[in-house]
Amino acid sequence: MRKIMVFGTFDGLHEGHRAMLKEAKQYGDYLIAVVAQDHIVHHLKGHLPQKNFVERFEHLEKADGVDKVVIGDAEIGTWNIVKRYKPEVIGIGHDQHMLKNDLELQIKNKKLDYKPEIVMLHYAEVRRE
Repeated sequence: MRKIMVFGTFDGLHEGHRAMLKEAKQYGDYLIAVVAQDHIVHHLKGHLPQKNFVERFEHLEKADGVDKVVIGDAEIGTWNIVKRYKPEVIGIGHDQHMLKNDLELQIKNKKLDYKPEIVMLHYAEVRRE
């Protein structure tokens, strides 16, 4: 079984999210979606999500193609969730350049005990109306 992992806030599951999840699933058999905790979202984006963590988590659990939803790390840069699940592939969204750079640095510096494939997801961004 080939696992793929994606990360996100998933604040109001919209068509852009659905397109990303569908594309990600093409890279593996088992899709793990990591939902960022509220304090991490606030740190990264400067504001809290509109929907609380439980709502975001539960909406994602109902999404087509998602096999497992997990809580993101409590501390930025630890990558404990990646170390725990060891996905063969990590899908990076169009707006997740910082995440990609940090992950590549972690791999380069051998902070992970394996080297997952990193793929850029090229889904067309669909904006909420």
